[in-house]
Amino acid sequence: MTALVRIAAAQYPVGQPDSFVVWQAKLAQWVADAVRQGAQLLVFPEYAAMELAAIDSATAGDLHASLRAVVALGPQIDAHYTDLARRFGVTLLGGTRPHGVDDGRIVNRATLYLPDGQSGHQDKIMMTRFERESWDIKGGTRLRVFRTPLGMLGISTCYDVEFPMIARTQATAGAQVILCPSCTDSLQGYYRVRIGAQARALENQIFVVQAPTVGMAPWSPALDENYGAAGVFVPPDGDSPDDGVVAIGTEGQGAWVFADADLGRVERWRTQGAVRPFAHWPEQYCEAQTDDLPVEIVSLD
Repeated sequence: MTALVRIAAAQYPVGQPDSFVVWQAKLAQWVADAVRQGAQLLVFPEYAAMELAAIDSATAGDLHASLRAVVALGPQIDAHYTDLARRFGVTLLGGTRPHGVDDGRIVNRATLYLPDGQSGHQDKIMMTRFERESWDIKGGTRLRVFRTPLGMLGISTCYDVEFPMIARTQATAGAQVILCPSCTDSLQGYYRVRIGAQARALENQIFVVQAPTVGMAPWSPALDENYGAAGVFVPPDGDSPDDGVVAIGTEGQGAWVFADADLGRVERWRTQGAVRPFAHWPEQYCEAQTDDLPVEIVSLD
């Protein structure tokens, strides 16, 4: 496994593509720009794929019709991201998308694509009120950690990162980096996710990468307003920045945010740090907890 990884987190501006080909070109340009700056691990935001609903102007303004339209494009979306990962030789987390599962539920799926054509997915566990009450998106039921040539990666999508036990379960299973694609329609929402991301980095002594959507999309009831800044966060300890912020973007601007992550630091933080929250975590409980979500290791190396 590679210890030093150059990470690119997208502050991704929601567009209004009028064809799938236009969207493909946009994504290819974004990936090419990141690769020119040496990125090896690219992270796109939550629900970035929903901009594809703009292709059908007749249904783009209907929340549930636009959902169905993007679900139907799922295989084409996967094929394009797979091609980009292979063509540019990168590992990338595609923008999450609504995905229909066999029992009829729609989940919010994040898929990790590797240069050799392999992929693995993580469904968002915790649904926001909008997803539960208006959109009828359902939560996933299984956590995964991905063993890749770059390192051990977990995914906590947006609201997920506000819940400690999700990232804790992934970190305990070996995750060195938690990828957090996000989509928030207010600055308060952005800071909730960012604060959660920084807290998970502190508790688990790992890297956490947040990648948000940005910009206004008045044509879309799903992506109407988007606020945030991409960031890479670590525990503030030892040779880390005092505030734990390795990199942070300018809120609202479409851009990549880059950081060089030495994944070997995870072990050093946990064994040589001024504090050892990862090791001391069990001491906060009076008795053993038994309600952890199941986790499986998916080998992609």
